[in-house]
Amino acid sequence: MKKTVLDYLLKVRLPLVLFVAAISFLVTFYVSRPERDGVGYAPEQPLAYSHKLHAGELGIDCQYCHVGVTKQRQALVPSVNICMNCHAVARKDRPEIIKLREYYESGRPLPWKRVHKVPEYAYFNHSVHVNKGIDCETCHGNVREMEVIQQVKSFTMTACLDCHRDPKKFVPYVENVKQGPRYCAACHR
Repeated sequence: MKKTVLDYLLKVRLPLVLFVAAISFLVTFYVSRPERDGVGYAPEQPLAYSHKLHAGELGIDCQYCHVGVTKQRQALVPSVNICMNCHAVARKDRPEIIKLREYYESGRPLPWKRVHKVPEYAYFNHSVHVNKGIDCETCHGNVREMEVIQQVKSFTMTACLDCHRDPKKFVPYVENVKQGPRYCAACHR
């Protein structure tokens, strides 16, 4: 029996195409699954710190501790000196403040673990967003209600592009808001 082109396609090419399609689907599924976007990430920190107490109950503005958000590309994680501005006198006898003071007196920085982080390969300028009037809560969630800080919004490319394409949906409180850049080189430099 003579083999035809159709036999060849059905026995060799079709399984190969299906195999490549299945692998492509699995890789896409793995890369885009929700748990890879960082939502829910809440690493253990060197000191117990309550944003609910400090930002919520005490009403301390985000920019007091996270200095540079209006001028720098990244919002800085607070230094021991920032904490000691208040805790040199406030609640000095608390165990976590005693630990804080030990860092301060030894000159060691607090090894905070960054919770909200854009991937290294993506350029993000925090000051541009803050200076456009975008509230911290838009990306970071309602930290005033968080005992333990955690990532509540996705920092994926899709999440950024959704906002850049339709900013009125995400930041309706910003007057005359315009679409953000959507070309590759805006974030991938």
